[in-house]
Amino acid sequence: MSEQEKNPMHFFKRLSEKSRALRQEAAEAGLGAFDSPSADKPKRPRRRRSEKPQSDESAAEAVGTEKPRASKKPRRKPQGERAESERSAASGKTAEKAEQKEKRAPRRNPRKKAPAGQLAELLKRAKLPKAHNIHLDPKAKVKIIPLGGLEQIGMNITAFECNDTIIVVDCGIAFPSEDMLGIDCVIPDISYLKENRSKVKGFVITHGHEDHIGALPYILKELNVPVYSTKLTIALIRHKLEEHRLLDSAKLFVVKHGDTVPFGDFNVEFIKTNHSISDSSALAIFSPAGVIFHTGDFKIDYTPVFGEAADLQRMAELGKRGVLAMLCDSTNAIRPGFTMSEKTVGRTFDLIFAEHRKNRIIVATFASNVDRVQQVINSAYKYGRKVVVEGRSMVNVIGIANELGYIKIPEGTLIEIDQLKNYPPEKTVLITTGSQGESMAALSRMASGMHRKVAISPNDVVIMSSHPIPGNEKAVDKVINELSIKGADVIFQDTHVSGHACAEEIKLMYSLLRPKFALPVHGEYRHRKAQVEIAEAVGVPKENILFMSTGDVVTLTSESCKITGHVQAGGILVDGLGVGDVGNVVLRDRQNLAQNGIMIVTIGLQRGSNQLLAGPEIVSRGFVYVKDSEDLMAEARERAVTAVTDSLDAGVNDWSKLKNVVRDELSDFFWKKMKRTPVILPIILGVN
Repeated sequence: MSEQEKNPMHFFKRLSEKSRALRQEAAEAGLGAFDSPSADKPKRPRRRRSEKPQSDESAAEAVGTEKPRASKKPRRKPQGERAESERSAASGKTAEKAEQKEKRAPRRNPRKKAPAGQLAELLKRAKLPKAHNIHLDPKAKVKIIPLGGLEQIGMNITAFECNDTIIVVDCGIAFPSEDMLGIDCVIPDISYLKENRSKVKGFVITHGHEDHIGALPYILKELNVPVYSTKLTIALIRHKLEEHRLLDSAKLFVVKHGDTVPFGDFNVEFIKTNHSISDSSALAIFSPAGVIFHTGDFKIDYTPVFGEAADLQRMAELGKRGVLAMLCDSTNAIRPGFTMSEKTVGRTFDLIFAEHRKNRIIVATFASNVDRVQQVINSAYKYGRKVVVEGRSMVNVIGIANELGYIKIPEGTLIEIDQLKNYPPEKTVLITTGSQGESMAALSRMASGMHRKVAISPNDVVIMSSHPIPGNEKAVDKVINELSIKGADVIFQDTHVSGHACAEEIKLMYSLLRPKFALPVHGEYRHRKAQVEIAEAVGVPKENILFMSTGDVVTLTSESCKITGHVQAGGILVDGLGVGDVGNVVLRDRQNLAQNGIMIVTIGLQRGSNQLLAGPEIVSRGFVYVKDSEDLMAEARERAVTAVTDSLDAGVNDWSKLKNVVRDELSDFFWKKMKRTPVILPIILGVN
């Protein structure tokens, strides 16, 4: 069945045409009673305006056109003649005009109705229990425990505890710093949550960025509790859990903005906000001590690309009733003014596409920035270009967003990367990952010439549609330089707007909510320090602003907010399938190996007599190139032989002591000779 035939209005138009055709047949056959109801022919029940239209099959059955009901006195022509008449009537001018009008009429608000795909069916709204009344208690105490998200960008996770109830807001990862060699990501230490697992009622997730959901596959293995969030966020979480083979045991619940989820001594309301990913939420946490407002990551965007603007009215209502404390995003607190609307980037894209009609365009952005991808697709469609989405995470996120209706891709616009060769370069656009200079991301591989299917040419225009995350500046500069060396034109001015609130938007949030206590979160020290100054400027008393650190236990009552303790917190390193098996000692060894290289000294001794039978043989990796340093290696071998024979002659039979002698001798030699200290690893082989 075509999309036109699925439309209920199209069905009813066909039905009207068939009805007129039947009346005409009845008149020609002399069946004047056809138009009047009879006892043998039941009346068609009239549909009230409030009722939903019936499906094609059920409506046809009720009216009697496709599946005619049996009657005592048949008044219609035989089926074959009637079908012929219907086909004749359908080919008339009236039906033809109706069909042409149907084809011309565009669908209204296509995004409001998500495709009825498999994923959309799986992500049905949760049947939430009714929220219970939270009675205020002047003596009630709520503990707020940030287990991550402070002193850094990323790894956001905060626990809220009251009596025997703990809820956890977000559960993200942090990306490794330059000195964390070989580490894939850093996840939060949840020792405190595991010690109190009977109290933990669930995770509440504000949005679908990695620094808010990335640690869930690791944490749910140890603490399998329900996870609540909005549709797109749950879809992204679901995909991550599926990759880790945890989907069958996970308990995921989809909520909508405006829903309130009860958790023991807490009620949590999801409130619409704007960010660089759709379906972002702020949280109003109702507790016996009062309302705690958690902004999540947010910005104030009055003209978002998808969906509605933030629910400022609800925030103002909460502020009027009274907010006890607010945990506010500090990422852009050091920037004055307002964050620009996401739609301004779309206008910039249009200008770039218009100016570079004869160039292939490559756009690098965050995989999760669905609105940004939508605007690239809009510009590509406007200028007649085909779009390729490249990068594993980009393909996954856009595929999920497309199936759920969060992005609209015109038919025929999207092509596979293997089809690029079938189109002129100036008629294509690549949307790719790698805007942060990640070494294995698609753009980095293109820039270094390692990508198998895309080669950068001097006719390419590369749009860097993101700002470097603090710490990634060098990696981004490296990619830009490599692209420039290959002749590509790199554009990064006015091609990105942040998803985080600047100073004036943070002031607006304080003005709407009017919290009694302010607790800056989400950012490095300088970011949170800037928000302290903003809170003071809008009237929050200095003594009511609390500067927290990771692991602090903040005790909140209706009259006070202070740090009363500390729990174990920090980061756990993930290296491949190993979680927590790499610590500071291993990292120091890796740094030493990376900086100085390694020398492996192999010695063969006869068992029992300890007579030197072979070696010492020296192998160097990362220290010197052996073929260019033969004299140095020969001298080092002589020093090692002397050290071994002298020790054996002195009666040293302990192999561990013998290893230390060789290590000390060669370390001293290389330092005096080259001022270097390689890692020296002696190996003694016992020969029978």
